[in-house]
Amino acid sequence: MALDAFALILAMLALGMAMGRTTLLPDNASEVLNLVVLYVCLPAAVLLYVPRLHLQWSLLGMALTPWLLMGATWLLVGLAARLWKFGREQYAVLLLCVGLGNTSFLGYPMVRALLGESAVQYAVVYDQFGTFVMLSTLGLYVCARYSGDAPPGPRQVALRIARFPPAWALLLGLTLMPAEPPHWIGAGLQRLADAMLPLVMLAVGLSIRLRLPREELGPLLAGLSLKLLVMPAIALPLSLLFGMPPLMLRANVLESAMPTMVSAAALAMAHGLAPRLCAALVGYGIVVCLATLPAWVWLLGRFHG
Repeated sequence: MALDAFALILAMLALGMAMGRTTLLPDNASEVLNLVVLYVCLPAAVLLYVPRLHLQWSLLGMALTPWLLMGATWLLVGLAARLWKFGREQYAVLLLCVGLGNTSFLGYPMVRALLGESAVQYAVVYDQFGTFVMLSTLGLYVCARYSGDAPPGPRQVALRIARFPPAWALLLGLTLMPAEPPHWIGAGLQRLADAMLPLVMLAVGLSIRLRLPREELGPLLAGLSLKLLVMPAIALPLSLLFGMPPLMLRANVLESAMPTMVSAAALAMAHGLAPRLCAALVGYGIVVCLATLPAWVWLLGRFHG
C-alpha cells in the first residue's frame, strides 16, 4: 500500500470536511469539482490505462463480476427486506446503493493508492463495462419502477451512455490510442489522472453528511454490511473461478468493496426514493471504507499473497 497516497486521501477528506463548515467556498463547490473529475480527470485516466490492457479470458470475468454481484444483491436485499420488513422505497434504494459501487471517482484513486498504478487498468474494465452500464440501464429501470415513472426505453439508455465523456474516452482507448503515446501526451494524461485523487476526496469531504436517520438504522446497517463486506466476499471466489492473476484478483475484489456510488444515490434521491437513507449510505460508506478497504487488501495479501 502506498502510505503517502493514503495519507493524502485522509488529509484531503479532512480538509474538505473542515472547509465545508466555512463559507470559503460556494455551496456548489463539490458539484463543480465532481464535474472537473467527470469531464477531465476520468477520461484522462481511461485514455491512459485502457490501451495498456492485454486481452485475456480473465478480463471477461472482471467485466462480468459487477453484473453477477448485482444478481446477488437482488437476492440478498430481497431476503433482508422480508426479514426486517423494509419499505418499498428502502428496498429500491438498497438495490441501487448495494449493487452500484463508487468504482470510478473513488475506485480508481483508491485502487492506485492501495494496489499500485498497474492495477488501475483493471479497475477501468470493472467500472466501464460493469458499473457504468448498469447505472445507465438497471439503475434507471429501478428508479422508474419504484417511483412510479415509466421505465426508460432503449433510446433513452443509449443517449445517456453517449453523453458520458469517459465512454468516448473508452472507445478511443480501445481503438486509436497507443499503449505508449508520445511523451508530451502521456505526461499530460498522467498529470490529469493524478489530480483525480485530491479533487475527489476534497469534493467528498465538502459534501459528506453523517446524520443518522434513526428510523432507517436497519436498512442503513444492512446496506453497509452488504456493500462493504458481503459483496467483496462473493467477488473473491468469482475471481478464482475466472482464473484471475493475483493483481487482477485484488483489483476485482477491491472494486467490489467500494462504497455506494454517489451518482446512484443521487439518481434515487432525484426520484424521491428515501433521500435520507441515500445520503447516509454514501456518507457512512465513504468513512467506513477507509478502514475496510485496507483490511481487504491485507486479507487478500494473506490469502492470495
